[in-house]
Amino acid sequence: MIVLDLDATRAALPYKDLINALEEGFQGDYDAPLRHHHYLRNEGTEDDVLLLMPAWRSEGYGGIKLVNVVPGNAKRGRAALSSSYVLFDRETGEHLLIADGGELTARRTAAASALAARRLARPDSATHLIVGAGRVGFNLALAYREVLPITRTLVSDINPDNAARMVASLAEEGIAAEVADNVQSASAEADVISCATLARTPVLLGDWLRPGHHVDLIGSFTPEMREVDDTAVTRASVYVDTHDALVESGDIKTPLESGVLKENDILATLKELCDSGDHPRQSIDEITLFKGVGTAIEDLSAAILALKSTS
Repeated sequence: MIVLDLDATRAALPYKDLINALEEGFQGDYDAPLRHHHYLRNEGTEDDVLLLMPAWRSEGYGGIKLVNVVPGNAKRGRAALSSSYVLFDRETGEHLLIADGGELTARRTAAASALAARRLARPDSATHLIVGAGRVGFNLALAYREVLPITRTLVSDINPDNAARMVASLAEEGIAAEVADNVQSASAEADVISCATLARTPVLLGDWLRPGHHVDLIGSFTPEMREVDDTAVTRASVYVDTHDALVESGDIKTPLESGVLKENDILATLKELCDSGDHPRQSIDEITLFKGVGTAIEDLSAAILALKSTS
């Protein structure tokens, strides 16, 4: 069995190949149940959480991501999240590979957004605004340059020091990025806007969007979280990675519940975009919005690529 640490997992998942692997994965037949949440009770302190994300094909491969979230680790000076991915042979059940789950997740998340942008963004998009200077935000800057002619990257974060650190890290990768002090003004300069935050109230307002924008939303993964307001949703042509977004993300669930957004307003899933091969943008002025919550098929597709890259 192959075991990949963080650095080896990163090396096994180059973005150009990973984006193509995700597209191939979405085009295939697979089972990917909703993620399982199990709460590990702790007396007198916050509960731990065990997340399980399985996916499998009728033949070939299957896999599962295991994630332990331990809030108490903050007091121990340790990371709150630990994750691994196990890939197995679908016929024999043999475990073939264990990869670093955190790195695999960050990279496949950015790759899925880039895959959607390849279908939805204006093909001449050159300026990329990233709101949220975390691990996923950093990977977004790399992934988007594989699918669009991005020449300028702007980085905004609620903590300016985080934005500055990300800009410095991108410089080490050969990407000249800039800190954006104000999301509203930076939006006016951007062609594509990615939000990868933990916000519970919108960080991007619909009134700030201009014709031709592509908006990429990543951070809202619970019904209580939102990165955009209702105006953004109503002004845009809306796409999702899977229908799980309708129940898991406040950016989609809340407008649906209030009637601002109708279910038939959601034009397609990422699988449907990949299956059709279409580029559905109707005009250069259309605003498109993609909401991703993540799916186990992305994990599985990434792990298969990692196996092939290292075998």
